[in-house]
This record gives sequence, C-alpha cells and structure tokens, in this order.
Amino acid sequence: MSTSSMRDSSRSVVSSTATLPGRGYRTLWRWHFYAGLFVMPFLVILAITGTVYCFQPQIEPLLYPHRLIVTPQSTPRLTEDALLAKARAALPPGSTAVAARIATAPDRSAEFVFRVPHGGKESVYLNPYDGTVLGTLSVERRFMQVDRMIHRKLLLGKPGELLMELVACWTLVMIATGIALWWPRAGATLRGALLPRLSLPGRARWKSLHAALGIWLAVGAVAFVLTGLPWTGSWGKQLKSLATSVNLGSPPGAWGGSTLHSTRPGATAMPATQHASSDMDSMPGMTMDDLPLSNVPWATGAVPVPHSPDAPAAAKDAEPVAAGTAWPLARVVESLRALGLTGGYDIALPTSPDGVFAVSYFPSDPQQERTLYLDQYSGAVLKDIRYRDYGAVSKAVSYGTSLHMGRYFGLANQIVCTVLSLGLATMAVTGFAMWWMRRPSRVQRTQGVLAAPARERAAPPMRGWQAGLVLLGIVFPLMGATLVVVWLADRLVFGRTPDPIAS
Repeated sequence: MSTSSMRDSSRSVVSSTATLPGRGYRTLWRWHFYAGLFVMPFLVILAITGTVYCFQPQIEPLLYPHRLIVTPQSTPRLTEDALLAKARAALPPGSTAVAARIATAPDRSAEFVFRVPHGGKESVYLNPYDGTVLGTLSVERRFMQVDRMIHRKLLLGKPGELLMELVACWTLVMIATGIALWWPRAGATLRGALLPRLSLPGRARWKSLHAALGIWLAVGAVAFVLTGLPWTGSWGKQLKSLATSVNLGSPPGAWGGSTLHSTRPGATAMPATQHASSDMDSMPGMTMDDLPLSNVPWATGAVPVPHSPDAPAAAKDAEPVAAGTAWPLARVVESLRALGLTGGYDIALPTSPDGVFAVSYFPSDPQQERTLYLDQYSGAVLKDIRYRDYGAVSKAVSYGTSLHMGRYFGLANQIVCTVLSLGLATMAVTGFAMWWMRRPSRVQRTQGVLAAPARERAAPPMRGWQAGLVLLGIVFPLMGATLVVVWLADRLVFGRTPDPIAS
C-alpha cells in the first residue's frame, strides 16, 4: 500500500471515529425517543388548532359574515339598551342576558350573550343601526371556541387539560435532549449541523432534516411552551397563586382578598354567607375566569368577582338612577368611555341583586389591559385593575400570552406563530418517519419492543442531566410523576427484551 493510500485510510478512520457517539449519547437518544413518542401526535393537534386560533380575527368574519359584518351607515347607532331589548325578544322566554361585547369597528354587529332555558349560552347578533336581528350562535359550539377547547383540553375537560400540560412539559424534555443529540461533535462542522443534507439516502436524509429543522425551531418552541404553561389548569393556577403570594402576580388584595358587591339603595345588606342565587353566572365566590367573558387577562383571571356585606363608600356617595333600580347598559358604556375605554371590551352583566358590571379589556398591547367592576345601582367604580398594578410575573405572562396568540405585532406575529407551529408539526412527522423506517416487527412488538435506541453498555453517570430532570420534576410535579413512571417502564417492561436498533 502506498504512503498516500495509508494516509487517506488513516484520515478516513479518524474522521469516522471522531463522529462516533460519545458516552451518554444513547441514553439521551432513548429519553428523546420516549418524549417524542408521547408528544408527537399531540404536537400535530396543537400546531393545527393553534394556527387556526391565531388567525381568529381573519377567519371568523369569513365563517359568519351575515352575523358579524354589517354595512356602516350615517345614521346614529341605537343605544345598547334598545339593542339588548331586541336581542332579548328574539330568544325564548326565560333567557337571561349575561354579557355584552362592545365593538369599535363601524362594520361590526352588536353581540349579546344569553343563558337560555335549556342550559347553554347563545350569542345574539344585531345590526346596531336599525336593530335587525342577524342571527344567533351557540357559544359552546362556535367554531373558534371548539378549536380553543381542543387546543387547551382536547374537549376532555379536566383530564384533557392535565394531559396537555404533560405534553408541554415533555416537549421541554424532547427539545433539551434533541439539542444535546444535535450538538456537533469532534470532526463535525456547525454549517453541516445547521443545514439538512437532502442528498443522503433513506433514513439518513430524514434524520438530517429532523435535526436541522429542530435546532432552528428550538428557541421558538421553548418560548411557545413557556408562554402556554401559565394557562394550564394545574401548574398554571399554582404559579398564579404562588406569584400572588409573593407580590409578583395579581395586584395586592385582588386575589383572595376582601371583596365588594352592589347594594340596592335602601336595602339591608345580607351577610356574605347568605348571598344565595340560582344564577350560576354571578353567584358569590366566582372568579373572573368563571364569568361568560370571551377573554380575561391572566393576572386577573383568579380575582374574585366583587361582593361584600357592605356597599363601598364610593357607592354610597354616588347618585343612583332611581331607588332600587340598576344602571342602564348605555350609561355604563358612557361611563366607561369617560374612563378611557372606547370599545373592544366585554361586560359581564349583573344577574343577581348583589351583582356588579364586570368589565374585561384584553387588547393586543398588554400595557393597555384593564379589569373594572362597577356598582350596578350607582355606577361607582369599585375596582380598576390595570397593567401597572400587576406583579413582575403577571407582566411577563401578559406579554408572553400576547405573543403566543399572535396578537402583539399584528400579521407578522401571526406568521411567526404559524411557522413555529407548523414547523413543530413537521418535526413530529419526520420523527415518525424515522421510527417507521426502523420499526420493530410484529412479533417484536408483541414482546414489548418499541425500537427504542440501544442502551449504553456501561451507563455513564450524567449527573448534570439527572439533576436537570429532578429539577424539572420539582418545578412541574405532574411531570415529575410521569418521569418516574417512564423510568420504571423502561427498566421493568421495555428492558426485558433486547432493543433491536443499535443506531
């Protein structure tokens, strides 16, 4: 053999050994496999539903043009009370108005939400210029509401909500292990790791595409997960409670503090324990998240709807419309306009003697968020919660939510969210394609073989990764429980038969 041939052979050996997986590589790959196996189908669902919901402002007018869109007219709009009366007349007797959505655009219809006798909620749409009833829609079966509930809880209620929380947490494991697997080893170039090599054959091409796409999406995917977790039913509520307890969440006294309610002028206030009502939309003890409002800022979602044995001093000093009567809705809207709200907000209407007007303003700019409560008899502002009143955690979550929903910087934000969402769905597809190419035989599947990557011959300590998983399990207790389950299953179930896949 010539000297040049020996040199080329030596370089080939060095190049091949330089890129061999190091210690711990297969362990990380195995955890990446388990995380992906669980997350993949849900990532596709999250990507599709999230992208659809992101474009809600553009999609809904296309779905319901005859209900949502009207022709602007030069004639004055009817008052909110006149429109509400016409909406009430269009529904069966016994229907109760529970919310009004105050729009700003001259080409948008007026919308009122009613609780109807059969137990559901119906939105009634009217032409604000002549009062013509344009139609109704079920609040629960409205397309975007169904899409939103699939995205948040798979239409499975609380179990679905917990499942999606687990998906988000396991996505963090998948991303972290994926980055570690991608990280260029000795002999590899950064450019080669960042760009997919589509000329490779078969599974190698899918692997290159999967790795390169994953690293480009990693930062955005982590941001997606972290901005969505505060809205989960278990961990999100605990975060809100913890942040508030250390003055980093809701405004002091707003969450779990003293509360207020409207008192009919001349009436004797009942003790708080005696405030009873069959109305499930305004009964004492409810929070903002319980009210029939389309959107509520995260910081005020757990704020109790005001009610108290005594009317506040502000309400006593204000001039009521008439003894024992509530303010007209039109006057409430006029009062809110004077307070700086011109439209684009929801009002939960009082439906019990001690109810209040609860107002939620949830714009694209988090710094403009507001939550107000008005006494229903005097119109006095019982509480006005603004962004400046939030703690540091709530302020950060507000910005994260606006970015997560594609609202903060308009169409560009929607496009970024779409690229990230569909990119994650593509990751799921490419991951499945790689598994399919090395899937176990039918006999092996009956033996509990999943085609997971082979184990390390001598398991390395990997103390840093172990500490990271323990920390993740502490921060996300539900995730911690499943980590233990997966570890036990890997040892006791899938560890009984040898893994057929070595690379």
